[in-house]
Amino acid sequence: MRHYGPAVLLTLVGAAILRVSAFSELYLRYVQAGLRPYLVVSGVVLVLLGVVAVLARTAEMEDRYDDADQGGDDQDLGHGQDHGPAGPRVAWLLTLPALALLLFPPPALGSYSAQREADQRAAQGVGTFPALPAGDPVDLSLGEFGSRAVYDSGRSLDGRTIRLTGFVTQDGDGTWYVTRLLVSCCAADASTARAEVRGADAPPVDTWVTVTGTWRPEGALGSDAAWPPVVDATSVRQVAQPDNPYEKR
Repeated sequence: MRHYGPAVLLTLVGAAILRVSAFSELYLRYVQAGLRPYLVVSGVVLVLLGVVAVLARTAEMEDRYDDADQGGDDQDLGHGQDHGPAGPRVAWLLTLPALALLLFPPPALGSYSAQREADQRAAQGVGTFPALPAGDPVDLSLGEFGSRAVYDSGRSLDGRTIRLTGFVTQDGDGTWYVTRLLVSCCAADASTARAEVRGADAPPVDTWVTVTGTWRPEGALGSDAAWPPVVDATSVRQVAQPDNPYEKR
């Protein structure tokens, strides 16, 4: 069985990629939705390469045994391309990460990643924003809410009831936030958007919630005091994590 190590590894990695991209929505934990076709193609190619490698290795072994049956050197069997017990056996350890991805896909980024990125946000200039849709409450992404709260000189959030969905993060002093991670391409480039929630008890960290409330202005526009924006909550409702846990930056 050790002769098939590389082929098995290729097949496992390909199967893991197909599991998270072709047969589930788990790939959304790591990359944007538009990259799904590339993941599926990559998974199929890896599985096919694994199958081809198995067939090629099997044919090679059969040829070697045929040569031995016809008077070839029996010592060639089990040697030559095998580099002793240590090499192939150690190589099998490479299957562990592939099996882990196949059986236990990592979760989406959560409060730890958000906390590390909490003080990093893109520089923007103060200005006016387009009018919000009519009717309350208005659903906003955390990114849009933060931009309007911190930079909108037209104060488009004044007097409006807004609804935000994200996961819970918390400071050591008990201050808590509804938070979302923003990505451009994949989880590796994630940054944080969050809003401080007041007037409601904090759910457990990493719980997904929908917060309905009103914006409370803090600090001058564009200043550090205006960040993170504050929402006075009228209701906090626990919800399931969405299939795509990230917002598009």
